[in-house]
Amino acid sequence: MAAKARAELIRFYFAAYQANERDVAETMLTDDFTFTSPYDDAIDRATYFARCWPDSPVFKSITIERISEDVDAAFVLYRCETLDGKTFRNTELHAFRGDQLRSVEVYFGASYREGVFIPQNQSS
Repeated sequence: MAAKARAELIRFYFAAYQANERDVAETMLTDDFTFTSPYDDAIDRATYFARCWPDSPVFKSITIERISEDVDAAFVLYRCETLDGKTFRNTELHAFRGDQLRSVEVYFGASYREGVFIPQNQSS
């Protein structure tokens, strides 16, 4: 698949997330989709939607800053602002099968509110 097509799929996925269009996002994920983050270890598609998909919009903006692509995967650096004013940057590794996302791995960045760093909870 051409590099441009991967970037377009990623932008479409993030737009669906920001707009809280779960039905659109569901069509973009493989049946065996997995999601990994510092809180989740390769959870399945159903658990991802139950745990990670908001019931109502929470983001004022999601801005993709950079996409770096490989044959079947891409790293995405993005910045979010929540409706309550929190901002953060994360990186995600998106792996594809055809035109669908097979997996997403999230790497969290620092968080801020009104320009002030917000320490994250640390594991014991």
